Amino acid sequence: MIETKTYPHSKYNKFFTQLFRLVIKHIVPVSFFRKSLPKIAERQAKTGKLSLEMVSHCWQYSNMLIYQLSSFVNHPPKELDLTVTVFYSEEDTATKKTLDLFSTISVPNVSWNWVACDKHQLFRRGIGRNQAALSTKADWVWFTDCDIIFHENCLDSLAQQLQGKTDTLYFPKAIQVTDMLEENDPMLQADAEPKVVEIDTSSFKSHARSKAIGPYQIVHGDVARKIGYCDNIRIFQTESDRWRKTYEDTAFRWLVGSDGIAIDIDGVFQIRHIKKGRYAENSAMSDIRIATRKVQKKVVK
Repeated sequence: MIETKTYPHSKYNKFFTQLFRLVIKHIVPVSFFRKSLPKIAERQAKTGKLSLEMVSHCWQYSNMLIYQLSSFVNHPPKELDLTVTVFYSEEDTATKKTLDLFSTISVPNVSWNWVACDKHQLFRRGIGRNQAALSTKADWVWFTDCDIIFHENCLDSLAQQLQGKTDTLYFPKAIQVTDMLEENDPMLQADAEPKVVEIDTSSFKSHARSKAIGPYQIVHGDVARKIGYCDNIRIFQTESDRWRKTYEDTAFRWLVGSDGIAIDIDGVFQIRHIKKGRYAENSAMSDIRIATRKVQKKVVK
């Protein structure tokens, strides 16, 4: 993995993030913050058996990561070579235990790639995504979250859709989602003792997507290698004292000038959950966020 330039945590970074979001990116040309995108004609229009790197981060979400990793074991691709990259911290012992288990499982066309890092770098997801983007050897990179599950025919249908494609960014046209799950829901207890698990697909409902978002960003490898992931935006390469809201995802789409192109991909599932790990435990913001998601749960029903 390429070593990228990162910056130590700063208490002012939150202010500069909002300044960038609300002011700077609306008045400063995008070219100031990235290298030129590779021209369409210069990008590789790969056909046949493609290569894909799946990139996710995990901090205290091993109970969902185990579903994701299990999906690669239960439904391995036949039409592409997959590298599964997971950024994690050794301090998160439950996640490490899960990764240790899957390291022992050999899966056709799948290579495991665990990247241990300091938790302060892990908490700023843009750092790991940037390292993965600049380092990847794959034809395509799917930036995702550890609560996304890649079920039957997902990866092979993706391989079919990407044949000869050269556009910058794609995303699944539709996904399958759970209701907003409480922390004590049986589905969120899967990490009690790590093992290969399977989902009950009947507990998910179809949900249409209109644009790419953080866990659904499928990026051409030539673009990823050229510009990284917010590589030249310092605020998104700055370490953090806790998991941060991922504003770098909208910044990345601004950098590439696209919200993505929708494509038909089978078997994309998401576990939706009320409690989020990015807020400090028992903090006011955590309580507000949990209350908001409970309201969202009622509205969805």
